Amino acid sequence: MRQFNLFSLKKLLFFLFAFSSLQAQVRLEVSIDTILLPDQPLYIASSANEWNPKDPQWKLRKIGSRTYTIDVENIDFEYKITQGNWNIVEGTADGKKIPNRLFSETPTIDGVKKIEVKGWEHRPEFEITITKIPDNTPPDAAIYISGNFNNWEVKDELFRMKKQYDGSYKINIFSRQNELQFKFHRGNWNSAEGWKSGKARPNRIVKSDGQNVQNVSVEIESWEDLASTFNFFSLIDLILLFAAFQGFLLMIVIPTMQDFNKEANRLLVILLGLASFFIFCKVVAYYRDVANWFPKLILLPNFALFTYAPLFFFYIQKLLFKKTFTRDQAWPHFLLPIMQFLVYTPYLFMEGKRFQHKIVNNEEDLKWVFASTFFIAIFSNLYYYFKSKKSIRKYSESYIHETAYHQNINYLSTVLVLFLICILAGIFIGLLFIYDLFFVDITSLLENSINLVWIAFSLIGFVLGYYAIHQPEIFKIIETEQEKPEVSKAKPAISENDLSTFKQKMEEVMLKEKPFLNPNLTLNDLATLIKTPSHNVSKVIREGYQKNFFDFINWYRIEEFKNYVNLPKYQNYTLLGIAFEVGFNSKTAFNRAFKKMTGQTPSEYYQSRK
Repeated sequence: MRQFNLFSLKKLLFFLFAFSSLQAQVRLEVSIDTILLPDQPLYIASSANEWNPKDPQWKLRKIGSRTYTIDVENIDFEYKITQGNWNIVEGTADGKKIPNRLFSETPTIDGVKKIEVKGWEHRPEFEITITKIPDNTPPDAAIYISGNFNNWEVKDELFRMKKQYDGSYKINIFSRQNELQFKFHRGNWNSAEGWKSGKARPNRIVKSDGQNVQNVSVEIESWEDLASTFNFFSLIDLILLFAAFQGFLLMIVIPTMQDFNKEANRLLVILLGLASFFIFCKVVAYYRDVANWFPKLILLPNFALFTYAPLFFFYIQKLLFKKTFTRDQAWPHFLLPIMQFLVYTPYLFMEGKRFQHKIVNNEEDLKWVFASTFFIAIFSNLYYYFKSKKSIRKYSESYIHETAYHQNINYLSTVLVLFLICILAGIFIGLLFIYDLFFVDITSLLENSINLVWIAFSLIGFVLGYYAIHQPEIFKIIETEQEKPEVSKAKPAISENDLSTFKQKMEEVMLKEKPFLNPNLTLNDLATLIKTPSHNVSKVIREGYQKNFFDFINWYRIEEFKNYVNLPKYQNYTLLGIAFEVGFNSKTAFNRAFKKMTGQTPSEYYQSRK
């Protein structure tokens, strides 16, 4: 009997507990006038669940076409209805915001609390469609979209792309932001979308006018984790890598040349080394494994913006004029690179994952740092372009008055042309960046344009490599005297009698000593032979013969060439071989001078004498 009473007491307590639990639960019924995303469930976000907009414990059950219900504890709390995130939250019928609901003030009808959702807060709407995916995408792969609308959460089932009957994938996204940043993936960041080459691509960006649905159609070019070996290096990458390795090779070859301008070539080696290093970093920095291991590597190529141009200018000054810059003269040219390093310092010493996050999210501070340094670099490089061009023009105009040998500096002009192409392309990229910033996302076009700039930059190495192999003498420009400041004291004029005397003396030296046979003859060399100041020699040639020094010496060489052609000793020589014997140092200079002074080509002259 006692045992029966104990059993009855336990049973009574159980029913009392169950009854009290039922009394603590209250049913909430929600009717919806319109629903934005029919396939997505509704949730309650409240002060009782820390305003979680997608709490599975607070998910509503659908009991009709527009009716939902949930049983909740009979306690007082504030709440709102959502569709799984704060981008879709209830509002007025015209899209305005409403205050939080209070559960204790929710009307009760027949023991059930009932509310009506008349509308949703207005949010910019984006309809995103994937029209094409990579061929190697696994057949059963789920494709997700993550972005600033869901705090970049991966494998969020609310943002799983829905496959359509035509093979495309589609999703509608509501966002509180007019600019949508996002990426596609297959459930984790290792399987994120990439460029066709397999390299990581920046976030996609779409802007909305805030009024109309923004329709976006995209193609996924590749998955980072499934990039094939064939696509690992794109054609552009291979071109850049080849240029980088050729630059490293030239660093070894050029110092071995027996030249007369080792200091200039030393600067050239430094220039090639830096350019090759920057190009190599540009290629490898965006590959996933490298980016994960050393994400800050993408900063290093940017230092080419401010270092290459002043170094190239120094090289030209050293090569053509043997100019040596003192420390006080040199450091202002590197003020901008120093400032760039100081600006980049916080990012260089930033924790790797934090820096990666900035890059992936295209954060504003990093975007403006890159943009500002890029625009300043355009003006800086234009400045050095014009200074370098002016130096080359000055040398081209002056050497014919001081030397009698042909100086092949065409490669410097070619490098300058490539340099200018880089600058003009940089200006175009700047305009694209402004358009991208304020109007439409053109990330792909920007990326391709930047690649073209790097290709133009890499061609400089190809040009130097070609000349180093085919015309190595261009790196052996003979030393000339450094430019000296003009003395303010006026030079005495040469009288007519003195001019005649000087001409006679000069002709005697030219016919007897034949200094023109020296292919490296300079104005100072001739002045030393005549025992006369070089400015007097220059004046006699200019006023007495109406020629510059280069043409004056070449006239004697051509006359000597005509004599040699008739000598039996030179019958087995080619015309170019005889030209070298009389002092010419290049085929171009010989042909040009001969045509200018005789009106015939060397071959025409040779045929006419028969």
